[in-house]
Amino acid sequence: MLKIPKKVLERFATDLKKFQTVANSHKTKDVSEADTVTLVKDILASVFGYDKYDELTSEQQIRGTYCDLAVKIDGSIKYLIEVKAAAITLNNSHMQQALNYGANHGIEWVVLTNALDWKLYRIKFAQPIDFEEVSAFNLTNLNIKSEDDLNKMFLLCREGISNDAMGLYHQHTQLVNKFMIAQIAISEPVVSIIRRELKKLFPELKVEVDQISDILVNDVLKREVIEGEKVKETQLKIKKTTFKLARLASKKATDVTAE
Repeated sequence: MLKIPKKVLERFATDLKKFQTVANSHKTKDVSEADTVTLVKDILASVFGYDKYDELTSEQQIRGTYCDLAVKIDGSIKYLIEVKAAAITLNNSHMQQALNYGANHGIEWVVLTNALDWKLYRIKFAQPIDFEEVSAFNLTNLNIKSEDDLNKMFLLCREGISNDAMGLYHQHTQLVNKFMIAQIAISEPVVSIIRRELKKLFPELKVEVDQISDILVNDVLKREVIEGEKVKETQLKIKKTTFKLARLASKKATDVTAE
């Protein structure tokens, strides 16, 4: 999905295993949060490709409070990082603390980590301010032969920042997910295709689109992709996109007529 440069893949292959061992050791020894921050900076530099001294700032002040780390490139903060000790299990209160830092400073991307677990969040500056988890991985479980793992790592890389990898990955996950696929599966064009294929296989069969829709909704698809807020958001996204495409088609037809 993401085009990862060869030098980044080589860096992963060279440095990831070493830091997987170190991170596990930090968890076992129950090291302090300060020591975990040091480890996270080393991971960001060696694995993710940042200049430790010019692009990683410690204890970034955010309106009177401090976030542990910030990735700053050409004077602009790209994402904030809230770090907890390696032996601590990340929880909702840690997440909220990290998100508050970003929201208070207008930073869209925030990372919460204990050096092993890494969670990337995107803050939605609406009323009220909301957030969503975009990606998550455990450093010790990463496999450089897994495309999904490579993509998740690349999101946090220096090279990924230059290519807006976070934005592209987020857009992809917004469009290619179980909610979107489910809504398309129960749409009229797809249900009609299913009906047509059934009649092709069994010409004597009498089946209506409503019957097929009911089976899809009640027997085939999981309830979570049929009901709930995520489903409503997906339906709205489809509606807006359909309207936009119809408007573009209408404009194109008008332009052709004018010619």
